[in-house]
Amino acid sequence: MFSRRHPYLYFILVFTAIVSATTIITGMLSMVGSRLSKLSFGEKVGVVEVSAMIIDARDYIDQIKTFAKNDAVKAIVVRIDSPGGAVAPSQEIFQEIRKAAAVKPVIASMGTIATSGGYYIAAAATGIIANPGTITGSIGVILGYTNFEKLFEKIGLYPVVIKSGQYKDIASPVREMTPEEKALLQNFSDGVHNQFIEHVAEGRGMAVDEIRQIADGRIFTGETALALGLVDRLGNLEDAIEWAGRESGIKGAIDTVYPPEKKLPILRYLMEEAVSEIRTILGSRGGASPITGGYIYLPE
Repeated sequence: MFSRRHPYLYFILVFTAIVSATTIITGMLSMVGSRLSKLSFGEKVGVVEVSAMIIDARDYIDQIKTFAKNDAVKAIVVRIDSPGGAVAPSQEIFQEIRKAAAVKPVIASMGTIATSGGYYIAAAATGIIANPGTITGSIGVILGYTNFEKLFEKIGLYPVVIKSGQYKDIASPVREMTPEEKALLQNFSDGVHNQFIEHVAEGRGMAVDEIRQIADGRIFTGETALALGLVDRLGNLEDAIEWAGRESGIKGAIDTVYPPEKKLPILRYLMEEAVSEIRTILGSRGGASPITGGYIYLPE
């Protein structure tokens, strides 16, 4: 009866109650989570999973750093199932793995595929293990784009470009690339390729020239990579965990720990649920809802 006569006041009271209750619950869960995180670690092997394209390094770096700093995590396994990705994120992960490997064993475990940037980050580990049929290698750099110039001519589109530098519109899809531009991009690609080769040689303890001979973009099976010195052993994820645990001195059964999954913050989740419910209640009476009417805006 009260809610029907005073819908806006009802909304304010409900919303205030939900925010207060959620704040208390969030604090309690934070305390419990903190305690559980301390109790859950024994002598374990931390597993970091790198999957799909490598575009952003932040989450992987945070996970590696967390395991590297935790004394209860005796070793780290980086499980890789990635065809590669952007250069800079791969280099950032490579450097973080090198830092972690300086304080505890880090084993790279290759799944279905660990090519290009996927192999780049693996090269930083203490050791690398792959399945015989793993696809790996592809040590190289590629730059590419599609030229639409002829298509635009057919449909009567003629782009106009105003630029402040000779190379500002380099690799433009609406015109042919000049020889000078091709040379510039080739030098850029060669420079990044050299960085790749040098980091692999550093990580694997091999000569730069030795890596350069096989760093032409070709792919290898895990078995071939073993023969070339690009990996150390053949085996699966369980073998990698076993190797990492024994390397760190763990006796007996080896337990693993994974980084916590990222979930929607409980406060935001409950607020969104509350807003949805209130919208349904108020909307069922007809007329404008204070939510849709502009009183409250919650960005996605």
